[in-house]
Amino acid sequence: MRSAIGFASRLLGAAAALGALIDAGAPPAEARITKIEIAKSQPAFGGQSFGTTGAYERLSGRAYGEVDPALPGNAIIQDLHLAPRNARGLVEYATDIEILRPADFARGNRVLLFEVLNRGNKLSPGAFNIGIAPVTADRNALTTPGDGHLMGEGYTIVWYGWQADVLPGVNRLTLSVPAAKNPDGSPVTGIVRTELTTPAPTRTLNLSSGWFTGLNHSSYPTASSDNRAPSVDGFVPTLTVRAHEQEPRAAIPNSEWSFGACADGGAATPSETQICYPAGFLPGRLYELTYRAKDPLVMGLGFAATRDLASFLRSEPRDSQGTANPVFRDNQVAVIFGSSQSGRMIRSLIQLGFNQDEGGRRVFAGAYPHIGGGLMPLNIRFAQPGRAWGDQVDHLFPAYDFPFTYARQTDPLSQRTQGLLDRCNATDTCPRIFHVATALEMWEGRQSLGLTDPLGQRDVADPDNVRTFIMVSTQHGAAPLPLATQQPFGNCQQQPNPNPQIFTMRALLGAFTAWVRDDKLPPNSAVPRIAEGTLTPPDQVRFPPIPANEYGGVSRPAMRFLRVHNPLHVLDYGPFYNAADSSGVLREPPKVQSAAYGLLMPQVDADGNDLGGLRSLQLQVPIGTYTGWNLGRADRFENGFCSLQGSFVPFARTRAERMTSGDPRPSLEERYPTAEAYAAAVRRAADELVSQRFLLPADAAILMADAALNGIRQGP
Repeated sequence: MRSAIGFASRLLGAAAALGALIDAGAPPAEARITKIEIAKSQPAFGGQSFGTTGAYERLSGRAYGEVDPALPGNAIIQDLHLAPRNARGLVEYATDIEILRPADFARGNRVLLFEVLNRGNKLSPGAFNIGIAPVTADRNALTTPGDGHLMGEGYTIVWYGWQADVLPGVNRLTLSVPAAKNPDGSPVTGIVRTELTTPAPTRTLNLSSGWFTGLNHSSYPTASSDNRAPSVDGFVPTLTVRAHEQEPRAAIPNSEWSFGACADGGAATPSETQICYPAGFLPGRLYELTYRAKDPLVMGLGFAATRDLASFLRSEPRDSQGTANPVFRDNQVAVIFGSSQSGRMIRSLIQLGFNQDEGGRRVFAGAYPHIGGGLMPLNIRFAQPGRAWGDQVDHLFPAYDFPFTYARQTDPLSQRTQGLLDRCNATDTCPRIFHVATALEMWEGRQSLGLTDPLGQRDVADPDNVRTFIMVSTQHGAAPLPLATQQPFGNCQQQPNPNPQIFTMRALLGAFTAWVRDDKLPPNSAVPRIAEGTLTPPDQVRFPPIPANEYGGVSRPAMRFLRVHNPLHVLDYGPFYNAADSSGVLREPPKVQSAAYGLLMPQVDADGNDLGGLRSLQLQVPIGTYTGWNLGRADRFENGFCSLQGSFVPFARTRAERMTSGDPRPSLEERYPTAEAYAAAVRRAADELVSQRFLLPADAAILMADAALNGIRQGP
């Protein structure tokens, strides 16, 4: 039993009228997938069998599609009118695809589960299957099924490329789209701001080398390799550096850097997609380059590719050349899942009307955006969809335009009235939605804006087709075990948070599937609320003092609760950016307006563990304090958020130990006087979670058996 718990903890974690213009009464059009090529078909996982579903088959290949710029549902795609067209006047794209399906397709559960990849990488196996290795290349290659939960349940899983700047490598899936060109064939150019960071000292970086983008994203080439000569309009590139987002930018003279790659001890080799800084880029610094780039990819085609591929695989028996659809089956439903960046992509896909196909049909019956508050700035000229929303890194990139909620409401700062479901409500094409997030998205990711009005003064209810679940006291993806036992703890001051999400995620997926496929009502939303006192401004969170300690032989500093949060102001990106749709052309850098939105955080108990929301068994029967925030260590954005990391500080084992440390939190022996008392607490919590449909009975049995066999957990 202990091994199962360890496996789980080691997981990666992980204008509305536009749509109405499509004639819902028109005969269904084909989904614009013109060709499916399956290059390879093989038994999955060595032919292993999974419960009543049996063995699985793995297919890989490529799908080809084309988009008609004249159709109203495509008109919103930025720069589509500037994309090269084929002889039929259509814009072409191609995407890598992988499909994992039951070998006996009739034994599947009638659900096509489309995963929106995260920067080309698969996350769903680790989100739902216990025992998936956290190594990206292995996870992408499907080297192991773990405990095979998804397969045992009979899902057919579809992966495809949607982000056109993702590069091949480590089994990533990619999307090919054209670059926009001016009508005379000349390159489209524009000002691009890119934030550069590095995990180790270096003198050369790709122009795309951000915190989340690194070497796996292509760079927009500079329009001129001369960084000193002004362009016709007087523009000159700039490079600055600072140690924190909130600090003034220090200019690095253009004589000290160039567009190129630095040779060891020699002159720079010119390059349109790299930057050379002989003095050296350092970790823990934000370098900001603003330059004139060329050849923007028509990134918004990623939305169309998602729509068209899903509509085709769900509805069409064969492509236009007669090749059979490899997963066609009557009476099946398509659902979409994505974690983090990919969850934001799902929200934007729905908001922009891409859950309606070219024939007016609903594409996805259900959507499961996970740890993905905010929106996806994909439909932008020179889009950088690999960016995120940190308080230190990527702070000023477009990721959180209003609307924030699925429900329609009025924003007093932008003076707009909107909801994320406006377009699909107008065409009756909205999916049923499970929005699932963690406490880290509350602290670092502005998730409270999805729960309240824009000023954070009142709770806002979900629409009938939406359920929201905040897994409190969890971080973006559960920290894998074993935790580091010596400082520094990665980039952070404290050990990261290992509170697992997987048991909750499996239960929620079951409830979600039953709702979408079988029309069985799901659990009610579980979120912190203003009205209940569990959602509060950061300066009113009553976090306890937790002293420095050496519990379990690990030396930890005192917890420093600085009430850090990630403020959100209205960002003015200029007249050619449509913030209502997170679309258009950016003016860089944006103008930061003074008015701020009202961000709230979970209130905590006397241990520092979150109240309200969906509280896992590990949180209800705790062995320490689990937070959704951690602070950066010295020389790594010190005292700002440690990106995507929560904290874990164990309880003392004995009263004497905690008294020596001055720790106000009761020790393990004070909480659980006997092993039987601990096992009983686990049993009560498990039974309650099962009754709420937040824990599967089989997983509850594992957790209860582990408590009965092994006694009080002495570590995560």
